[in-house]
Amino acid sequence: MAKLKLASYWAAACGGCDVAILDVHEKILDIAAAADIVFWPIATDFKYSDVEAMPDADIDVTLFHGAIRNSENEHLARLLRAKSKILVAFGSCAHIGGIPGLANLFSREDILKRVYLETPSTVNPEKITPDPRTAVPEGEITIPVFHDAVRPLNQVVEVDYYVPGCPPTPAQIWNVVQAIVSGQLPEKGSVVGASEKTQCDECTRKKQEKKISGFKRIATVQPDPDTCFLEQGFLCMGPVTRGGCDTRCQLSGVGCRGCYGPPPGVLDQGAKALSAITSVIESKEEADVQRIVDQIPDVLRSFNRFAIPASLITRKVL
Repeated sequence: MAKLKLASYWAAACGGCDVAILDVHEKILDIAAAADIVFWPIATDFKYSDVEAMPDADIDVTLFHGAIRNSENEHLARLLRAKSKILVAFGSCAHIGGIPGLANLFSREDILKRVYLETPSTVNPEKITPDPRTAVPEGEITIPVFHDAVRPLNQVVEVDYYVPGCPPTPAQIWNVVQAIVSGQLPEKGSVVGASEKTQCDECTRKKQEKKISGFKRIATVQPDPDTCFLEQGFLCMGPVTRGGCDTRCQLSGVGCRGCYGPPPGVLDQGAKALSAITSVIESKEEADVQRIVDQIPDVLRSFNRFAIPASLITRKVL
């Protein structure tokens, strides 16, 4: 049987998904035996022109991680969609926007102004900001256009499968690879290598009736290692987050952050979190409820850390 052709590309991402692929350890040899890597910029010396020269649908599977932040990201998303039989949104950023999606709380102009003009370490007396085209004696230099909003991959091109996580776990990655190699992939559009249940369904911490009288921070209070974080007053996104990661954050002593995205049937992870968590606050008095909610350092970013671009309202209304 001919070996598969495999590609991996990072857009607006941190590189953690690339590291996670290597974290399958010696199983990387099994991947190499089953597939030839035809494009992986972080690990191999391929050029965009190599991909552009390929026939359409020449790549069997592309793992695309990272959100769409600029014109280069969008170009590669469209290019790899055309060149791939199967396109996988790999990791939180490609799946639901991820941490880069927090930038949607600011305008493009505000971001550039802050980064290039206002940070304490910036020395820029000429107030130069990026220009997509700059004339120099040797010709013209072009750089990608910084878009006004961050988008998950499926808002730009059609996606065949989704692999959630920041990053996906090595076991999850290996299960996905096995499904691809064996041809036993589920229905198109499915979330692969994750659970249909929530994090709370899979968490082994003791749970009773949830009643919250105040919120605490792990930086200042040591949580009980066996009891539900929410019942102790520590923020946890477990009720509104898809399972499948073996509750690795909870087992490490911190609440779920929400990186696997919403479970089936939930359209807006942040809105669902706001509803679920505030509904168990132990007070009916408006002022008391507000006092308790005010103990959460940043409600919007805490409840929607990973999924703003995939929410019902995808960005700050300017």
